[in-house]
Amino acid sequence: MTTTGAVLPAESAVSAPTKKASAKLIAAMAMAQFGLSVALLTPVTASLTIKVQSVVGQDNVVAVFGIVSTIGALAAFLANPIFGRISDRTTSRFGRRRPWLLLGVVGLAVSEIVLVLMPDVLGIAIAWFAAQAFANAAQAALLATIADQIPPEQRGRVSGLIGLMQQGSKLGSAYIAQFLVGNLLLMFALPAFAGVLLLLPFLMMLPDRRLVQPPRAEGFREVLQTFWLSPRRHPDFALAWGSRFLLTTALYMFMTYRLLYMQHELKLSTADATAVLATGVLIYTVTLALAGQAAGWLSDRVGRRKLFVIGAAAIFGVGMWMLAQASSAGDFYLAELVLGLGFGIYIAVDLALVIDVLPGLNDSAKNLGVLNMAQVLPQSIAPGIGAVLIGVGGGHNYDLLLGTAAAVSVAGALLILPIKKVR
Repeated sequence: MTTTGAVLPAESAVSAPTKKASAKLIAAMAMAQFGLSVALLTPVTASLTIKVQSVVGQDNVVAVFGIVSTIGALAAFLANPIFGRISDRTTSRFGRRRPWLLLGVVGLAVSEIVLVLMPDVLGIAIAWFAAQAFANAAQAALLATIADQIPPEQRGRVSGLIGLMQQGSKLGSAYIAQFLVGNLLLMFALPAFAGVLLLLPFLMMLPDRRLVQPPRAEGFREVLQTFWLSPRRHPDFALAWGSRFLLTTALYMFMTYRLLYMQHELKLSTADATAVLATGVLIYTVTLALAGQAAGWLSDRVGRRKLFVIGAAAIFGVGMWMLAQASSAGDFYLAELVLGLGFGIYIAVDLALVIDVLPGLNDSAKNLGVLNMAQVLPQSIAPGIGAVLIGVGGGHNYDLLLGTAAAVSVAGALLILPIKKVR
C-alpha cells in the first residue's frame, strides 16, 4: 500500500482494503493517535481539575468539575458522529479524512490555550466544550482510517497499537502534570502543540480516499440517523455498542475523580497526588502495553475476539474492587497493575471486534461515530453519577463509586456473549 499521501480514486472510498498496510503508515497512525490523546487527556487527567480548583476552591471542586466535564462530554457526544458523517461525505481534493484531522487538532490546541486564560467557570465550560468538539472531529476521522486502510488480518494488532497509544498518552499526561504542576499555562499548551506536531507525518503520508462525485442530498430524517443504527437490523453492532458503553462508564466513573480520590482517601497533597498518579499510570501503561500487544497478536492468530473481551472486562472489574480496598500508595499501584492487565486485553481486541461487525464501509466514519458515542456518552453521565455516589452518606464515599464501577464492567462483559458475527 502506498504511503505517499496521494489521494486515491472514488471507487476506493468504499472498498474493503485487501493489501497489508505498511509499517510506516501504521506507525504514523499510532503517533497521530498518541498526539491527539495527549492533547485531550492531559486536562482530563489533572490540569482541568487544577484549573477548576484555582477558580472555585477545594470545597466546591467535585460538583463544579462534574458539571464542566459533563458539558465537554456532551460536545464529544454530538461532534463525533456529526463530523464522522461529514467526513464520509467530504469531496475535498485533500481527501475525506485529512481536512477534519487537521481542523480538529488545531482547533483543540487553540481551545485549550483559551481555556487556561479563562477567569470564571462559564468561560472554562465554553472553552472545554469547544476543545472536546474539535478533538472528536479529529478522532472520528482518525478511527475511520483504520476501516479505510487496515485489512481484517491486521486489525487485532493495529487495534492493540492504537489502544496502546490512547492509554500511553495517559502516562504522558500524568508526567506532564507532575513536572508542570506549578505552571498551568504550560500544562495545557505543551500537550496541545504536541498533538499538532505528532499528527503532521500521518497527514502527509495518508493515502486518503477522495469522493469525486458529491453524495446524494439527504432529508431531515436521514440526517437524524447520524445518531442511530438500528439494533433490530444490526444486533451484533448494538451489543458491541452496549458493552463498550458499560466498560467506558466504569472507567470514567473512577478516572474523572482519580486525583481527588488520592487527595481525599490517601490524604495526599496536590503535588504528592500527581506524583503517585504518575507512578500508578506508569505501572498501568507498562502492563497494558504488554498485555495488549500479546492479546492483539493472539486474537489475530486464533481468529477469536469475544473470549478476550469478556475476560478483560472481568479482570477490569476486579481491579476496580481492589481500588475500593486500597489504603496506601502501594495498594493503589497494585490495583493499577490489575486494571492495566484487564484494559490492555480489552483495547487490543474491542476495536477489531467492532470493525468486524460494522454494517458497511460506505458510512464507516459515521458508524464508528455512533460507536464512539458509547465511549463519549459515559463521559457525559459518569461524572454526574460519580458525584452522586461519592456524596452518599455525607461525601467521600469512594467505596460505593468503585464497587458500582466494578459491577458495571462485569455487566459489559456479559453483553459480548450473544454476538454472532465474530467468535
